[in-house]
Amino acid sequence: MFEKVDVLGAQISNATISEIVAAVISRIKNGENTVVYTPNSEIIEQFRKDETLMNLLNSADILTADGIGVVKGAKMLGTPIKERAAGYDIACKLLEEGAKEGLSFYLFGSKEEVCRLAKDNLLKKYPGIQIAGTQNGFFKEPVGEKIASQKPQVVFVCLGAKKQEQWIYDNKHLFSGTAFLGIGGSMDVFAGVVKRAPDIFIKLHLEWFYRLCKQPSRFVRMLALPRFLWQIMLEKRRRKRLFKQNKRKGA
Repeated sequence: MFEKVDVLGAQISNATISEIVAAVISRIKNGENTVVYTPNSEIIEQFRKDETLMNLLNSADILTADGIGVVKGAKMLGTPIKERAAGYDIACKLLEEGAKEGLSFYLFGSKEEVCRLAKDNLLKKYPGIQIAGTQNGFFKEPVGEKIASQKPQVVFVCLGAKKQEQWIYDNKHLFSGTAFLGIGGSMDVFAGVVKRAPDIFIKLHLEWFYRLCKQPSRFVRMLALPRFLWQIMLEKRRRKRLFKQNKRKGA
């Protein structure tokens, strides 16, 4: 579908948000299921240590660079990505275009009250969209068949890394012509209970700093970024060595 860029094992789709949304809508119309995962550097750093998790991540039809760290890492490796494609931004663009197409959406994750607020806010912001239903993320029994019975065309799965990717992988066969987006904490932003960083922070690639100021407890998690960039540097050196070796063999 899109050219792939290898970032520490994660096969990132080299596409803009608009291109991704256009492809998703086209596949929905063709009756195809589409899986979109949106890893940042923290998730890639976590998943690269486990082959099973990395295979799960790469099972997506579209894998996007959610964080600026992934974009920077790809550039350092000499394989630049067109743009950062954050899960929240993809979802918003899909809602905007979906309103024109009359697509039906399903909201899955977070608390029941948050789901309700998110639904109300999205219906007001994007007139024309349909919300097929909501399901909180605190379920004890399987909910795949319940969600599939509503025949949604787009399912926003907001269960957090690993859990949301695994749920989509395990349940996508129950659906037909449905796009699944694993978009973490986006439900809280849709509901208005969590504020996204102001545009100036996003434009300056300092969204991580804004989050850290708001939630100092994220400091330990943020350490994944320097570890990720260090691995990028090691990978860059490894690729240079391989290039030189192959060049000498071909001489």
